[in-house]
Amino acid sequence: MNPKSRFVIICALGGLLALGLIAVYLARMAWPHDTNRSSMKEPSRPFDSYEIGNETPVDSGLQVKLEAIDARLREQLGMAPEQAAAGVLDLRQMRLAMIHPDRVEYAASVAKIGILLAYFQLHPESARHLDPQVRHELGLMAKASSNEMAAKYSRELGLRQIQEVLNSYGFYDANRGGGLWVGRHYGQNSERYGDPVGDHSHAATVRQLLRYYLLLEQGKLVSADASRTMREIFESPEIPHDRIKFVEALENHPDVRIIRKWGTWENWLHDTAVVTGPSRHYVLVGLTHHPRGDEYLLSLARAVDGLFDQ
Repeated sequence: MNPKSRFVIICALGGLLALGLIAVYLARMAWPHDTNRSSMKEPSRPFDSYEIGNETPVDSGLQVKLEAIDARLREQLGMAPEQAAAGVLDLRQMRLAMIHPDRVEYAASVAKIGILLAYFQLHPESARHLDPQVRHELGLMAKASSNEMAAKYSRELGLRQIQEVLNSYGFYDANRGGGLWVGRHYGQNSERYGDPVGDHSHAATVRQLLRYYLLLEQGKLVSADASRTMREIFESPEIPHDRIKFVEALENHPDVRIIRKWGTWENWLHDTAVVTGPSRHYVLVGLTHHPRGDEYLLSLARAVDGLFDQ
């Protein structure tokens, strides 16, 4: 090979090396800090920094619509204002609306969400290493509303310990109307601690239920891993939904996903849910004390979901 050819080859190789170095540099600039994409944080969502406090303002437009829906349904069903409470939190546009948000109600099975939270708070290792049987049993409690499973885990954890966990998150405040309260094992038993405001064995308010699901969606109940596992337990695809209340209302929307906790005892008829689908991601709470409460809940869910089609 003559010197001139050798020079041409060396220049060509040098050019290719330079192009390679430039490509690596541009790639690092486009994906800074770490070339392992799995280690990057998820992009922030509109609701990640949102908080519901005692003074959080409602969205005037959504509030007017919710009040109109509530008034119309109560008139149709013969319900007084004190027999229904409701709340909506739009997680896409951060709009809040509430009716009687701090009026404590007997919660029936809705309070089982407090047992679920306490389990992971007191067993943080379960967020990543949850026994399959425990996962299924907690699913039966949360999705199928099993009293047997609720009593099993409330006895294991202890009623006072469960309430301490709920209090630590500010889910119950006697000076603010009350909130989430678990003061009795589900089923027949003698141990009972009534909530300080209403002396309910199980209690809830609209505001604190909205907060619970907001923190769950934010990944702030115990930890991001625990919140994710709790959400999976609410979903429990192997356990069918009880086809009542909010689920019945939205069953003709196959593209809508629901995680929920309902409650029924005598005329206390409630439902709470996170609804996700096209153009919608919201929390809905309805608490009623009336024989026709389920009709109210069904119509409430349909009317509120319809607002997200507009």
